[in-house]
Amino acid sequence: MKSPQALTLIVALVFSVAIYFLASNGVFELTSISVAIVAFVCAFIAPLVGKAETNAEAADASITTLYVGNLPYRANEAAVRELFSEYGQVQSVRLMKDKHTGKRRGFGFVEISAVDADKAVSSLNDSEFQQRTLKVREAKERPEQGAE
Repeated sequence: MKSPQALTLIVALVFSVAIYFLASNGVFELTSISVAIVAFVCAFIAPLVGKAETNAEAADASITTLYVGNLPYRANEAAVRELFSEYGQVQSVRLMKDKHTGKRRGFGFVEISAVDADKAVSSLNDSEFQQRTLKVREAKERPEQGAE
């Protein structure tokens, strides 16, 4: 369910039906206090349910990893993050280094929101960054080590 207003309406309807059946079966008398309780529940509980759904949707928001090649060796994570943040929300930047020397290898990976990834690729691929022509594309999954 996408709309918090629709969710609030459904919760209010369920509570209203429950109160009606409880009152008609003599469990309690339908008074202005019981109506106030229903209104309180609808006003405060339903939005909490809507927030839980919104948080679940936010957790499901996908992230795309982009390969960035032909980076200048002097480029750092902050500079690459700043470049990509013009096109969307950047989650992380990893610039690869040689494990023996510790020097940058001229490529890395940027995790960016999936909705912004295509815009970043189309804008930044073959563009110039610190006097180098970048190669930007969606990263491929790395094959499992030891897989045959």
